[in-house]
Amino acid sequence: MGFKNGAFPPVDVETFLDRPLLERVRTLALHWVDHGFGSPKMIPTTYVVKLLVLYIGLGLTLITLTSGVGMPWQVDRWWNELVVYEKLVFWTMLLETVGVAGSWGPIAGKFKPMTGGALFWARPGTVRMPPWPSKVPLTGGDSRTPLDAVLYLALLATLLIPVVLPGIASPALKQAMPDAVGGIVDPRLAIAPIVLTIVLGLRDKTIFIAARAEQYGPAILLFGVVGLLGDNAIVDLIVGLKLVIFSVWVAAGVSKFGKHFANVVPPMVSNSPCIPTRWLRRKHYRNFPDDIRPSGTAKTVAHLLGTTVEIATPIVLLFTTNTTVALLGAVLMVAFHLFIVSTFPLAVPLEWNLLFAFAAVFLFVGHPAGNGWSVFDATPWFVVACLVVLFFFPVLGNLRPDLVAFTPSMRQYAGNWASALWAFAPGTEDKLDQIVRPTRNQVRQLEAMGYPPAVAEITMQQTIAWRSMHSQGRGLFSLLINHIPDIDTWTVREGEFACNSIIGFNFGDGHLHDVSLIRAIQRRCNFEPGEFIVAWVESQPIHKSTQSYKVIDAALGVIETGTWNVEDAVSAQPWLPDGPIPTNVTWRQDDSTRVRRRVSTPAAPSAAPMPETIPAFISEPRA
Repeated sequence: MGFKNGAFPPVDVETFLDRPLLERVRTLALHWVDHGFGSPKMIPTTYVVKLLVLYIGLGLTLITLTSGVGMPWQVDRWWNELVVYEKLVFWTMLLETVGVAGSWGPIAGKFKPMTGGALFWARPGTVRMPPWPSKVPLTGGDSRTPLDAVLYLALLATLLIPVVLPGIASPALKQAMPDAVGGIVDPRLAIAPIVLTIVLGLRDKTIFIAARAEQYGPAILLFGVVGLLGDNAIVDLIVGLKLVIFSVWVAAGVSKFGKHFANVVPPMVSNSPCIPTRWLRRKHYRNFPDDIRPSGTAKTVAHLLGTTVEIATPIVLLFTTNTTVALLGAVLMVAFHLFIVSTFPLAVPLEWNLLFAFAAVFLFVGHPAGNGWSVFDATPWFVVACLVVLFFFPVLGNLRPDLVAFTPSMRQYAGNWASALWAFAPGTEDKLDQIVRPTRNQVRQLEAMGYPPAVAEITMQQTIAWRSMHSQGRGLFSLLINHIPDIDTWTVREGEFACNSIIGFNFGDGHLHDVSLIRAIQRRCNFEPGEFIVAWVESQPIHKSTQSYKVIDAALGVIETGTWNVEDAVSAQPWLPDGPIPTNVTWRQDDSTRVRRRVSTPAAPSAAPMPETIPAFISEPRA
């Protein structure tokens, strides 16, 4: 891959789309092993520039100049100032909520425009997804109102205000940190963001998840209650912040137990522009090109450098009183997060990883347990309360994933996600254009940027090949094959990318595109029975060996439910050479009520003349 030209799959553009679906999946999955998405290096460079200019450059300038702690480059003066950390949390959540942090840009399937977020959520008439519309009053409906847009803009304002207003003096801070010069963020400024996040989250779960409220919300809540914690307030606050990041790390590490996570590492490593050789990428697969299930190397990376580090190191950091050990542990967690940044995962949560890398240093090196900042120095009831609150949703979410989205469950990167594949009968996908939104589906976005139709289609089919490389992908493809005999002629989309062009966000969480979203789409698009079929699967409960799935016909609703054994899914090759994996049907809609519409197969997309330079992130296809 060059700086401007990427690595397009080595296929004949004129004939590739005529091949059977699973043959296409195999070709594109094998290409992913060596090249990932095939993006040219200018794409990750764009993200690095965004981090340096917007997140770090503008963010630190605003934070330091309004805190009286020196200039942005005077790191030695502000790196362990509490007000800087507080403002950095508000700043990160603001960028997430605007839509210019995680799930931004072409890696996340946003090509034109490159931002979702505010372009959707500040616009009345777009789709909103209330989590409990039948249970919470005043949250029903799935269209955004002018009030929703006003509340959203108000949330952005309340997140920006703490960043730009000066900190205030705090006697408790001076007592606990005599050398502190920046004060603290006024605790009253934390109230409005918390209230607005909850109100908006009850009217649209998409905004709540996009804001990463489960990550930043507990910290902001602690900022708000610091004035109520008594004489030991600052110690309790710092320890509480330690427990926040401790709970995220440990819960995320526990979520990687099982068979899914090993399947995450190889495709993530393959997509990294920082892996220097093809040999090193292939080392993570058993026997390329015949067997691309995870190798022993991948499993070691996953469960030693991943799971073990993410659980053991935070425990050491929380309890060690040795400053050298604390420094080494913090350095290890910084390296852990910077490695994730270097892989540019498809949800691109880069700002979140940088914040957590900084937090490891600020909390455990700047405020070491041996110097009076340990859990044993905090108020006992406060520590217990924090642990109960912080671990409640991760525990519930792993036992009942149907009740808790994967983000509050802390299953980031775990591979154990609710997921979906969408399938459209030939010629029906453009019905989605009836939805009020500032964009179209990704293929149309690429065509608008100058991509020939077949090239745009092949580019986006790489995402379903990526899904096939994960455990749940094998089950989802199996469901489509079982329910759509002529699947080779249908358009198959990765649910994550499909939903982000409708709701403005995707983050690896199938709860964002579950039955409720399909119903909202159907109300606007009126698909005929048999035109739009969704294979959807829930995360695996930690105590079970199966995953529960649904097959949804947009016009008819759920037409089948059942389970599959996770072992069967992880044992299969991505392209299912032995056929669909076994499924256990627990309920099926009466076939007499189902109407299957058969659409004649259209001609393959025309091979438009190739431009001299293909824009964005692919190079000229090779025959």
